[in-house]
Amino acid sequence: MKIFVISILMLFPAVFWGQYTIDYDKNLTIIRDTAIYRAQVQESTANTLVEVVSLVPEIKLDIRYATNNNFTGEKIYTSPKAFVRKPLASALEIIQKSLSKYGLGLVIYDAYRPYSATVKFYEVYKDTNYVASPWQGSRHNRGAAVDVGLVNLQTGEAIQMPTGYDSFTEAASPNYNNLPKNVIKNRELLINEMQNHGFKVYPHEWWHFDFIGWEAYSLMDISFEELEQANIK
Repeated sequence: MKIFVISILMLFPAVFWGQYTIDYDKNLTIIRDTAIYRAQVQESTANTLVEVVSLVPEIKLDIRYATNNNFTGEKIYTSPKAFVRKPLASALEIIQKSLSKYGLGLVIYDAYRPYSATVKFYEVYKDTNYVASPWQGSRHNRGAAVDVGLVNLQTGEAIQMPTGYDSFTEAASPNYNNLPKNVIKNRELLINEMQNHGFKVYPHEWWHFDFIGWEAYSLMDISFEELEQANIK
């Protein structure tokens, strides 16, 4: 009998694993229906998920999860898009203008992230210091967080920061100081600009910024393509 049960488990591992992943969201309210999203937008335009470059075309995109160049080694998104809630987009526009005084601008590595991607990330890497717990969801799932760095406006190249994006190391902390002075200065400039305009840096990642008031936005699991269709008036 034991041999029979083990054989069944080996033949159908995906069924049992898939059932386990369903339990992640049993205590969460996640918007998966675009009609509900559109109703929320009608209630308040602040709920609108805006494509950042439609408002601020000068912001550079380097959406790593639309490529294999990320910690999963897989493409997670089908297109390199960056969506955020409308108030975040307005704040990013102000920050971009402020940074231009230094000849710098923002590069976005990630913004709104469907909840299903958060589940995938956790299944790949279960350290919740760096990967959001699927039992709670991510600020990214709410469209209320961005992962950003700085670029030189003339060259379009990223300037030196403490680590690369998604570096799960001690040096990624915004408080880590065993670094060259110019790198600390670059990091402080980014953090100060973001925190002066409504964001708060995450304690383990210099690139991750949550918008103050993120709790007001719903967790969502709507793809970029569905979102674009829902936003068409």
